[in-house]
Amino acid sequence: MNLDAYKGLARQLDALPNRFPPTDDGKELILLAKLFTPEEAELAALLTPALETVEEIAARTGRASSELRDQLKGMSKRGLIEVGKKDGALGFKLLPFVVGIYENQVATIDAELARLFEDYFKSGFGKMLSIKPQVHRVIPVNETVRNSMEVRPFESASEIVNSMQAWGVQDCICRKQKALIGEGCEHPVDVCMVMAPRANVFDTHPFIRPLTHDEAMRTLRRAAEAGLVHSVSNSTEGMYYICNCCTCSCGILRGMAELGIANVVASSAFVNQVDEAICNGCEDCISSCQFKALSMDGLLATVHRVRCTGCGVCVLVCSTGALGLTRRPEEEVLPIPQSYADWKAQRI
Repeated sequence: MNLDAYKGLARQLDALPNRFPPTDDGKELILLAKLFTPEEAELAALLTPALETVEEIAARTGRASSELRDQLKGMSKRGLIEVGKKDGALGFKLLPFVVGIYENQVATIDAELARLFEDYFKSGFGKMLSIKPQVHRVIPVNETVRNSMEVRPFESASEIVNSMQAWGVQDCICRKQKALIGEGCEHPVDVCMVMAPRANVFDTHPFIRPLTHDEAMRTLRRAAEAGLVHSVSNSTEGMYYICNCCTCSCGILRGMAELGIANVVASSAFVNQVDEAICNGCEDCISSCQFKALSMDGLLATVHRVRCTGCGVCVLVCSTGALGLTRRPEEEVLPIPQSYADWKAQRI
């Protein structure tokens, strides 16, 4: 297979803040060849990170507008590039591989793509996860935070859901990918949540199932009760999805579990705390922690503060109420980029 047509696109994707690191043996090129034709890869490599109309792209590249329009529309329908409105017309731009192109394949991923991604994950994905600020940030649900604590809107999964006007759910591509290579886990698949500030935007979507507000909250609760960690994009604005993650399948959390990368996600502003007076030493919380942040000290559970991400999953399984999240000292809380643009500027 001649992979030269994919080298330019791979370089362009790696130049984005999300990155698409190269591998020694070109596994990233084989992965792109599964998704793009050589002609599509060449065109995608000409796009910029900012929306441009067909006419602007044509003027910049010297290509015919009519030909470009059909090609770009077809690629956007397959989730290979991003489409949006610019100056009252359709605009197109380069889409990151993760989070972006890969997640858009959730409805069409097959065993071949699953294996190609796994090969790339083991060879090059870790380089992307090692760059700060992290791609994802952990957030708890309000009920896991002790009552005396203030919870800001961008710090709580339930408050983020409440702030939106449309909600939807789709399958988790990470769990689908692992299942397709024979390494699936027991966690639910249909818990990848998306949201929007405008009502009814998911009503006609081909693979996102629209939810009511109450259904979205129930999905959030179901994910938490299944032991999944809520994570969002690492900014205080523009949080339009909630990933419900596990270390056995999630591409981000596997970076810690399998690649040994510490702090692959930014911790929440909270840390777990044990009320020693009511902890009965049942150990139910130990196995629920995705981050191995809990252990037993005699008959009492103890928290490893550095490992604890403040997700609150263990709080929900504690039958005595001995666990609860408290706010970390301010010096332990990393500043969160305000917007996606701020995150990009810090990431480069």
